[in-house]
Amino acid sequence: MKPIRHAPVLVRALAGALLACAAATAIAADAPWIEGRHYLPVEPPVPTHVPPGKVEVVEVFSFGCPACNQFEPIMQQIKAGLPPEAEVVYVPASWNAAESWPLFQRAFHVAQALGIEAQVHEAMYAAIWKTGELAVVDPVTHRLKVPQPTMGLVARFFARTAGVTQQAVLDAAQSFSVDMKMMESDQLVKAYGVEGTPTLIVAGKYRVVNSSVRSVGELTDLVRYLVERN
Repeated sequence: MKPIRHAPVLVRALAGALLACAAATAIAADAPWIEGRHYLPVEPPVPTHVPPGKVEVVEVFSFGCPACNQFEPIMQQIKAGLPPEAEVVYVPASWNAAESWPLFQRAFHVAQALGIEAQVHEAMYAAIWKTGELAVVDPVTHRLKVPQPTMGLVARFFARTAGVTQQAVLDAAQSFSVDMKMMESDQLVKAYGVEGTPTLIVAGKYRVVNSSVRSVGELTDLVRYLVERN
């Protein structure tokens, strides 16, 4: 695998569309979304883990991915436009060790284990890309920071942001269950055939081709279409 895989140009375009056209409506419901162009089949389909009657919408991401950081407000708009049967799930990738993606993958699963995922998800992006508390890149030199963030820094951040103790974070980070969750995430990323982040997977069956759409509205409509056809 290549060490860095993300789509900043596409995400910047979509982010611009979000800022300029936040209220834009999706294209017509009968738009000709075409397999092989707008979405690709996941073969074989991957089992989902949502309640009966729900349709899983996965974002494969990393907090350390700059394109994912730019995509986060877009993802929030997509979530708001999905039908009630859709359930959004996040699967963290780890392939870019040089930029601390394994650490951030572990941090995500620690947050899940402690029940604070919703409290820290957007805050993690801010800590990496805005305040610099967990930054991987020096804002002045634009080079990788040395040393990179540690789980100790994540523990301090989670304690302040979500009210858990630093020791609880460190204990969870060293747990067998979190190790297994990380392995499961890596297996899912491989099974989905993901080649870059962010990538959306619907119902374990369809991999969205982000570059096939021209706006946030179209992307939302495409995901909704895949949810409703399941």
